[in-house]
Amino acid sequence: MTAAAWHLGPAASWLPGVRRAVSPALDGRGDPGHVALTFDDGPDPLSTPYFLEELSRLSARATFFVLGSRLERYSQLGRRIVAEGHELAVHGWQHERFWHPRPRGDVRDLARATNSVHRAAGSRPLWYRPPYGVLTTSRLAAARRVGLRPVLWTAWGRDWTAKADADSVLAELAKRMCGGATVLLHDSDHACAPHAWHSALDALPHLVMRCRAEGLTVGPLAEHGLRST
Repeated sequence: MTAAAWHLGPAASWLPGVRRAVSPALDGRGDPGHVALTFDDGPDPLSTPYFLEELSRLSARATFFVLGSRLERYSQLGRRIVAEGHELAVHGWQHERFWHPRPRGDVRDLARATNSVHRAAGSRPLWYRPPYGVLTTSRLAAARRVGLRPVLWTAWGRDWTAKADADSVLAELAKRMCGGATVLLHDSDHACAPHAWHSALDALPHLVMRCRAEGLTVGPLAEHGLRST
């Protein structure tokens, strides 16, 4: 096996069909009566507060996969997320690409991010979602080393593009939405098109109300009943 194949082998889990067949838990499939609501790339003082306000209005809670470097910069916002009943999880230290193996760097960065979340939340995080949803061998080993459990998503809204709006986000989510799904949205445009977060925010109340109309509860991953990978 070449070094590149070894490094990128686990990245095949990025493909929904592979995840469904090989690891339903990595695909985010949990309690069939529940939908896990997750947000990536924050915290962001320009956008995250709007999501917190809307979630409060909806009486809904979520899991925020945060970047450690941003959490360190906006620690008060991270503490607000927790104080309002939401869960913090690890998205990495920075939103880095995955082309080259960096075993020591991945362990160092995930440990830093995990410690940042621990300080903000008062407890150690459970979950890890890598940037771009790409698990490499070194990222997977690093997650295990620091005690994080990888989880990707069941349905995403493609809310990161300049052309996204509430209708397109909801249509994209509907392709794989079901009871037991983990939903991926973004509360920041840190790694998205400028102002793309508006599409997720506008779609959020429709998503939550649609789930509830179908008899599904909406909440964080901690309440999703994921089985072991």
